[in-house]
Amino acid sequence: MTTIEYKGQQVDIAVPTRKRLYLGSKILKFLCWLSGLITVGTLLLIVAYILIRGIPFLKPSMFEVRYTSKNVSMFHAIINTLSMTGLSLLFAVPVGVFGGIYLAEYAKPGSKLVKLIRVTAETLAGIPSIIYALFGMLAFVVTLKMGISILSGALTLAIMTLPLILRQTEESLLAVPMSYREGSFGLGAGKLRTTVRIVLPVAMPGILAAVLLSIGRISGETAALIYTAGTATRLAGLAESGRTLSVHLYQLQQEGRFINEAFAVAVVLLIIVVLMNALSSFIAHKLTRKG
Repeated sequence: MTTIEYKGQQVDIAVPTRKRLYLGSKILKFLCWLSGLITVGTLLLIVAYILIRGIPFLKPSMFEVRYTSKNVSMFHAIINTLSMTGLSLLFAVPVGVFGGIYLAEYAKPGSKLVKLIRVTAETLAGIPSIIYALFGMLAFVVTLKMGISILSGALTLAIMTLPLILRQTEESLLAVPMSYREGSFGLGAGKLRTTVRIVLPVAMPGILAAVLLSIGRISGETAALIYTAGTATRLAGLAESGRTLSVHLYQLQQEGRFINEAFAVAVVLLIIVVLMNALSSFIAHKLTRKG
């Protein structure tokens, strides 16, 4: 206890000792390390399990150009996965980034429209993928008569990932200090030039983080693509049905006769996602340094 004078009266207050503060810091540090180890350990356990189960069953026949019921080749599924990911990002990234720029830089602060867009985006980000699957089937496959095709699946996935990119872009732009904008305006730069040359390069890491998360979700999506892109085992064009790696894995596991091959497909899917994320991180690093 420590006695201090407050408004002419002596008041006793409890002051934590240095030893007690040190013990609390040690406990908090231990809990942080424990949480990190549990998170990393769980991730490594899942990856190790997939690799141990799948690598022994990777065979050259699974990469043959022609698919048969014996080799269950994933060659076409790999190409379809890459094209689906690229096409979905082509639709979602420009709309999401420009929408985030509007909300953060051009929209009137506190307006009802901005609040409505934010609430809508946050709500859409939490909707299960099966809802997007039904919407994509009704909107693109049936109403717009695109049929079960790669294009229908890509548009569905673009709508699914759009809220994430939109909100992350807005938050990244809002995190840029206002002094950057004020300095640019003080040097005579306009709104557009300030946004493109000053604000966007600083916010680029956060925006590209949303793109990385979108790549992971697109690559691993199954339900939305079964209803919109289909399960055909072929190299599909934009207007044709074709399965991605995640759908291929689901179909093999569902049949029950190719469980080992399904784990082999999971290994390839894991490698492709890691490579795409590494490539995106490399591009993000280059853009950040350039900015």
